[in-house]
Amino acid sequence: MKLTRKLVLAKAKASDLESVKKLNCWGCSLTDISILSQMPNIKVLTLSVNSIASLAPLSGCMSLCELYLRRNMIPSLSELSHLRLLTHLRVLWLAENPCCGTESAKYRLTVLRCLPRLQRLDNQVVTEDEIALAMMEGEVVTTPPVSVQTQLSTNGLPEAETENDPHNYNMEETNKIREELGMKPLSRDKFPSLSSPSTRETRSLIKKTHTLDAILLLLNDLNEEELRIVHTAAQNRLQTYTLDPETLTESLQGKPVHELYLSGIKEGTSSF
Repeated sequence: MKLTRKLVLAKAKASDLESVKKLNCWGCSLTDISILSQMPNIKVLTLSVNSIASLAPLSGCMSLCELYLRRNMIPSLSELSHLRLLTHLRVLWLAENPCCGTESAKYRLTVLRCLPRLQRLDNQVVTEDEIALAMMEGEVVTTPPVSVQTQLSTNGLPEAETENDPHNYNMEETNKIREELGMKPLSRDKFPSLSSPSTRETRSLIKKTHTLDAILLLLNDLNEEELRIVHTAAQNRLQTYTLDPETLTESLQGKPVHELYLSGIKEGTSSF
């Protein structure tokens, strides 16, 4: 299973990936954590009891302090090379992975030689004597070979593009917002394939839909005074659609639109 943006934001209760500081994905059957490469500010990450085999996506998580990886499928300690530059990493739980082997002492010294800044490994405090011994007896961890992910999604796009496809993430998120607001969900039939000649029109339609959803959602954060301002501005904006051409010309003659808005507010024409 792939760790998606949607799942991350739901579990972290965040609005965007960069704001995520803590994430708990214990026991989620994960195999692909590539999305973590877009989360540079994460500090505490729990990925225990999954099926993760590569730590490459973590190489850019420069703020990471605690990493829990117990009971995964890490095949070799060479994967730790991806964590070398994480200077804030102090806690690592790696036990019960294939890379741990059967010689626990040798395994621990090798991990500490690669990551000498650790203060706790597998729920045990790291001592200065251990670090000194690891520098002498721990094995050197080499960088694993680069694996190129060539798997394509069903529509022929790379996975990264598929995740950002409005037919997938954006459509689902839009309908969630619309449901919260008591609005009817959008039909996928409304949006033709992005690979069709009407791509530009499709993107424009999606943008307008998302703009409306965003405005409606933001109304929940406004107080009474701010709502009145929005209400008055909306009323004045609607006049451009409801007034007959002659009346509209007289109303707008010599007066900028923003002044129309302000005059409506000052006159107190809005009511709830």
